[in-house]
Amino acid sequence: MMFGESSRRYPRISHVSNSTGDIGSDFGSSTEYASYTVVVPPTPDNNPAPVQIALTDIDSGSSYKDDEPDQTDLRIGEEDDALLHKISQPLTRVVKISPIIIALYRVLIFVRIASLVLFLLWRIRNPNNKAIWLWFLSVICEIWFAFSWLIDQIPRLFPVNHGTDIEALKAKFELPNPTNPTGKSDLPGIDVFVSTADAEKEPPLVTANTILSILSVDYPLEKLSCYISDDGGSLLTFEAMAEAASFAKIWVPFCRKHKIEPRNPESYFGLKRDPYKGKVRHDFVRERRYVKRSYEEFKVRVNALPHSIRRRSDAFNSKEEIKALEKWKIWKVKVDEEQENEPRPSIVAPKATWMSDGTHWPGTWSVPCRNHSRGDHASIIQVLLDPPGDEPVKGRGGDGFALDFEEVDIRLPMFVYVSREKRPGYEHNKKAGAMNALVRASAIMSNGPFILNLDCDHYVNNSRAFRDGICFMMDRDGDRVCYVQFPQRFEGIDPSDRYANKNTVFFDINLRALDGVQGPMYVGTGCLFRRTALYGFDPPDVLLEEEPSCCCYPQYKQRSPATVASEPEYYIDVEEEDPVDLYSIPKLFGSSSMLVNSVKAAEFQGRPLATIQPGRPVRLVRPPGSLTGSRHSLTVATVSEAVNVVSCWYEDKTEWGTNVGWVYGSVTEDVVTGFRMHEKGWRSFYCVTEPDAFRGSAPINLTDRLHQVLRWATGSVEIFFSRNNAVLAGRKLKFLQRIAYLNVGIYPFTSVFILTYCFLPPLCLFSGQFVVDSLNPAFLSYLLTISLSLCGLAVLEVKWSGISLEEWWRNEQFWLIGGTSAHLVAVLQGILKVIAGIEISFTLTSKSSSGGGDEEDDEFADLYLFKWTSLMLPPLTIIVLNVAAILFAVCRTVFKENPNWSNLIGGTFFAGWVLVHMYPFAKGLMGRTGKTPTIVYVWSGLIAICFTLLYVTINKSGIDGGSFQFP
Repeated sequence: MMFGESSRRYPRISHVSNSTGDIGSDFGSSTEYASYTVVVPPTPDNNPAPVQIALTDIDSGSSYKDDEPDQTDLRIGEEDDALLHKISQPLTRVVKISPIIIALYRVLIFVRIASLVLFLLWRIRNPNNKAIWLWFLSVICEIWFAFSWLIDQIPRLFPVNHGTDIEALKAKFELPNPTNPTGKSDLPGIDVFVSTADAEKEPPLVTANTILSILSVDYPLEKLSCYISDDGGSLLTFEAMAEAASFAKIWVPFCRKHKIEPRNPESYFGLKRDPYKGKVRHDFVRERRYVKRSYEEFKVRVNALPHSIRRRSDAFNSKEEIKALEKWKIWKVKVDEEQENEPRPSIVAPKATWMSDGTHWPGTWSVPCRNHSRGDHASIIQVLLDPPGDEPVKGRGGDGFALDFEEVDIRLPMFVYVSREKRPGYEHNKKAGAMNALVRASAIMSNGPFILNLDCDHYVNNSRAFRDGICFMMDRDGDRVCYVQFPQRFEGIDPSDRYANKNTVFFDINLRALDGVQGPMYVGTGCLFRRTALYGFDPPDVLLEEEPSCCCYPQYKQRSPATVASEPEYYIDVEEEDPVDLYSIPKLFGSSSMLVNSVKAAEFQGRPLATIQPGRPVRLVRPPGSLTGSRHSLTVATVSEAVNVVSCWYEDKTEWGTNVGWVYGSVTEDVVTGFRMHEKGWRSFYCVTEPDAFRGSAPINLTDRLHQVLRWATGSVEIFFSRNNAVLAGRKLKFLQRIAYLNVGIYPFTSVFILTYCFLPPLCLFSGQFVVDSLNPAFLSYLLTISLSLCGLAVLEVKWSGISLEEWWRNEQFWLIGGTSAHLVAVLQGILKVIAGIEISFTLTSKSSSGGGDEEDDEFADLYLFKWTSLMLPPLTIIVLNVAAILFAVCRTVFKENPNWSNLIGGTFFAGWVLVHMYPFAKGLMGRTGKTPTIVYVWSGLIAICFTLLYVTINKSGIDGGSFQFP
């Protein structure tokens, strides 16, 4: 149902019902989503008048009243001592790393620092006058490498592992106790955001599997809501999500009944292990076969959607063309007979995209036109699954039913499709803008105090992972936690991980080490946020005196206000709060009174429980049992207001994207958003679960991998040249955390020095000189000490992080490959943007894992695809030059009367060091068959011609005196 833009009507809400009917017989019915309801907001020209906003008291859903006694002071009898002990247990713990490993690790760090300092001093004091430019360039590069290694290594001084106690969480929030006699779940709500933008590069079937894994997680379903953001406004994605909502009616109860892991259908049915191991129910085999057959039918329907939508649209368009022709004929007859001057009707009907209920799709059409193209379409909000009730609903079973769900709760979490409005002339801010639209819409519709964001290809692999994340948020001092970052794990990567796609060094070393400082960075997906932290508020009860004083930031004491609202009866040992400036609220959040009033409820529901904590002051908490009440049902007015806040004009004259929500203006909006939170004093945690919490796909061929690294490096360069540079951060950012963020902005610039250093071995070998005058014992001893200390650090990092030595080595190899290609281009693009204002655009990385190699059945066929890109030119040049230089130098030295073996050995060693690092790149060029692409021969010939001409020119010029003198 669509309604005019000139008036604001309330929509009716249609959805795939959470019905209790016959699941087996109802599944797959075409009537499940045949009647659509799309909600179109007012246009900017019809923007409603500003709303008077005032903060009102929010009913938290409990029977607690202000005049009741303070429940933080509990009096428990002796018979409840055991239960009290269980409830008072901490939800998280520090898993200690071996003190011997950490001590050796820190000692080796300082040994290497001392060795680098002594080595650089020796190099500066002992120049090679025979080749002064070689010496000068090498020293400059080595100084930068030492600095780059230092800022990367120093934040790793305090690695920490954290564990969670899910059983303690259950005892505290979901078991009957004196403060919650009913035992109803007192856990806070979670809103899950899934983002997609292109149905071609992000296949709807992959997204549908991610949604199904979310809907079936082990978390109170009445506290869970899932939102899919389709930034492309595609009917294909919409109907795929409707199919997923329908299939969820049998998949989710099946997972609950048989405790299925993982709960992604594609991954579960593709498991190579025995699926019946550990299953004891006699009906499991029969039901698994039925669900698998239903899933295969589901896949066929989803994969057929492009064809069915096109065929349906063609049929409707043909009818419209016939109607248009008939109208034209009627008009022609009237004009000929009555000579009336009526406007001439169009004889051509637009090529619209049609929904199955016979109405136009309000999003993007397959044949774009005005108001129906990418970047120009209306808002769409569709509730595909209703919010469930509080009481369990048992399914049907017995004879005559394919699935026996008689003892299983068949309710499903709320599921909402959202496509924000886009219009020409408005800046939509890519993924960050889409995420902020979801934040506003979810605040009105479900208002979960915690938000988990996932990419469309990252599914839930561990159904209890949500509980692990909540343990950090609900633990003591959990109100200071802004987000919990889960590591990214990837599937479909070749066993040798040729291009370091797993990024285990970054996730399990860099991020885990920051857990001992102020917390890991936010890396884009698999992150559980506190909603009020996203709103830009400071953490509660932040004492600046906890920061060590220094000359730059003097020590002083100040408490910052917690949020826009608080509960004073539970805010103990806190100074009087600063009054809230109500006039600033519309500037922050916009004109929606529902959105503003939701802030207080989200802040209250996200507080830890008020329990007895001996020896610790109770700060900002909520009373036990306050979240056991019934959930408010969706109303027409609520959905209409949600549509209003995802309109393209809503963010005008607000602070969305600057101080509220995801931050705009950077390709890596994730890192900047996390940086802003840490800058305010928030704390984050790194949560590693067993099995992995989430798993996704990653590009595995060389070209896609280089473009992915280019996007990340360009975002880092943007950060370096922006106000988000760690040097400019406030005093609440801890020193080591500041160093880590500084490294994020600086690391792409290392590419300039890497490229220079990779060209030094050919220059040495062609010229017959070396970076030092001779391979004397001092130089070799320093080099040996630095190399051995690096190897020792690698072994110890492998010990405390849990990664393999091969993964560490692959990371080192791709550090050189990326440094000579993608990082260098990122630096150039970043500088152009700063100087000339040239915007940088990137294409979306394909999430499809299907290969295009010679063998379609090969799981890693995509690994061998060779797609030429200009990013490959610098590494290819380096490989050709180093190989040619080694051959040239060996031939010259062997046939020379007085050969200089010292310079040959030194130059060959460093050229070999470069080539060993470049081995994965060279292997990627040759593909599966091992054939060298023609472009390699062409480029090699051009390089050989250029250096031959250069050699002849220099040799004839007679240049000497401290330069690269050729014999």
